[in-house]
Amino acid sequence: MPPHVPETAFGVWFLQTPTWTVHVLERALKDLERLIPDRRASYPVVIDVGCGWGRSLPKLHQRFSPQRLIGIDVDPKMLDASRREVQQAGIANAEFVHCSSSALALPDNSVDLLFCHQTFHHLIDQEDAIREFFRVLKPGGIMLFAESTRRYIHSWIIRLLFRHPMEVQKTAGEYLALVRSAGFVVKPEAVSYPYLWWSREDLGILERWFGVKPAADREETLINLVAVKPAP
Repeated sequence: MPPHVPETAFGVWFLQTPTWTVHVLERALKDLERLIPDRRASYPVVIDVGCGWGRSLPKLHQRFSPQRLIGIDVDPKMLDASRREVQQAGIANAEFVHCSSSALALPDNSVDLLFCHQTFHHLIDQEDAIREFFRVLKPGGIMLFAESTRRYIHSWIIRLLFRHPMEVQKTAGEYLALVRSAGFVVKPEAVSYPYLWWSREDLGILERWFGVKPAADREETLINLVAVKPAP
């Protein structure tokens, strides 16, 4: 069985659009930034697990000033695309590693900041992957984790346009429990549940056009969190 489910042609196209870059990636990064405890001016080694087209790499470079910026992906074509992205951005210190998220080709305790954005719901071996994330982070290192939940992935519009391993999808609470079960510390104030228009089955039309507010007791469609690997 492959370690992940490949994206559809529509999904591959969508990940290159301004909608993805502005409304999905940029908004997630802004939300995650405000959740970081004891924010440092620089994180020497930053990795993006599942870097895809590389749109996040210049943003990570700008925000966290790494000495080493590493893009990781299981698809060699995505790594080639990411290389082009960082070259266009004038970033000279980027590296790329071809490997699976559930078997990261990196040493133990070697990473200061790990970014995992909208990648985890493609993975089949989620438990192995989260253990790998914990392994490669240094004590005191942080993971920025942004994911779509089961409620969103199982919605009709996502089933129609994208492809995912449906049997492993999790609720927001289950993702939080999974991250903590690997050994990470996630404080309540380091968790966010945005309810963005693109994560709703109606694409936010009811609220934007007709003023119908979403239910307060809804099942969350997104979870953003910052997890810390505790020091010994």
